[in-house]
Amino acid sequence: MKPNATPIWHLLPCRYNSRISMDGKSEIEMLSFEATKVRLLRSLCIESQTMQVLDFAVFPEPEFDMPIFCANFFSSANTNIVVLDLNPLHDVISQRDYKEKYYKGLIPLGLKYAELLPWGGKLTSESLKFFSPIVIWTRFTSSSYKYDVLYSAFMDYYKAWLELMDQAVVETNASKIMCNREAQHRYLTWRAEKDPGHGLLKKLIGETQAKDLLVNFLFNGIDELGSKSFLDYFPEYCCEDGTINQSRSIIGKSFESRPWDGKGEFISNSFEN
Repeated sequence: MKPNATPIWHLLPCRYNSRISMDGKSEIEMLSFEATKVRLLRSLCIESQTMQVLDFAVFPEPEFDMPIFCANFFSSANTNIVVLDLNPLHDVISQRDYKEKYYKGLIPLGLKYAELLPWGGKLTSESLKFFSPIVIWTRFTSSSYKYDVLYSAFMDYYKAWLELMDQAVVETNASKIMCNREAQHRYLTWRAEKDPGHGLLKKLIGETQAKDLLVNFLFNGIDELGSKSFLDYFPEYCCEDGTINQSRSIIGKSFESRPWDGKGEFISNSFEN
């Protein structure tokens, strides 16, 4: 399956091509494109002698309620941390019709890789809202076998996303388009504020440049798709002085094991304090 044949081109300013870390030991490479049905495809790679990082995502145009393709890989000599998913644009726990539309046919694919790449441990209940029943969240020690499995998972998930996008029909209802736009803006706002990669970027290039990359490259669209702030969407994170609570979780619940069963149904009692 090939992406839409319409030519693609660079979307973001040329300053988002490459950067060198403050200590000169890490290189950050970035690419970004747009295409028919795709508002933004972007990738960020970090290479050093001690680690490799890939942050790859594809965001649909607001005229489509498609999931967001998300691949986050961190690899060091002994540790690998992976998140691979078709992040739902709308809540798959409360909106069953949306889950059925996009994930019913993908549950077997998710089960296959859930067995090969087991659940990686505690995941906050706040973060879970942005993941689907087929999410791969895993940790493993380095091995050629695991890398082969991960590569296959990436290719299978991306092919599945491309097939969904190929079948997607443009939405013409203005209210539904606005709903999609706000849902993507909410996602971007959450990720730009709470993305776990923020700490690493801050260490490599400083807080100012790290925040710039988060808002204007990795989660580009915050300024274009909506005007609501993080606290408008997530008021529970508001401190008494009006600032944002820096904690990852306010509810204090986390999921130690996979919170979906073999049919993709949410298991509400699978969390731990």
